[in-house]
Amino acid sequence: MAASFCGCLRLFMSGGITTNKLPNREQSGVKLDPSHSGQDVVIVKNGRRICGSGAALSNAPIVQNKAYFEVKIQSSGSWAIGLATRKCNINKLPLGEDAESWVLRNDGAIFHKNEQSATLTGAVEEGDILGFTFDHVDFNIYLNGRPTGCSVHGIRGTTFPIFYVDDGAIMDIQFVNFFHEPPEGYERIMIEQSLL
Repeated sequence: MAASFCGCLRLFMSGGITTNKLPNREQSGVKLDPSHSGQDVVIVKNGRRICGSGAALSNAPIVQNKAYFEVKIQSSGSWAIGLATRKCNINKLPLGEDAESWVLRNDGAIFHKNEQSATLTGAVEEGDILGFTFDHVDFNIYLNGRPTGCSVHGIRGTTFPIFYVDDGAIMDIQFVNFFHEPPEGYERIMIEQSLL
């Protein structure tokens, strides 16, 4: 835990790992939610970077018909990314063992109810960008802008993006200013008031 925190703090203090400068677009109010995160989770960079040890939900559910978000793997380790309801126990890990979370884990396996439904071909490495689309039925995964063919079907209920890190993993979450253009018809997650 101490090593994870020190690595996270070092990246934060140094300004992080440099990336291509992204165009400055309208800022989204969607970010990681410290009030719905594990006690050993560290959230920095205005709610866009997760490190430390544990899980965190976003502060907004996916309410529109077609939503997209991205994650850049800044540092490898143990991680999981996906969707969960607020009933998901963010302190019971690993994610994907209950009926309230659907996640891609660092080994490429997709889990829900402690059952593996699919596996990515090829490894996800430091610097890779994972994209996720959700249309309230299908949750699809993209790797560096390309579809992986891996998806989860039949997700129901009010869901939030969820992120888990441990063993030195650090992730930057992009709710706006994407590295890759979202698939046609998909857009950033909107706060419910902005849909009115």
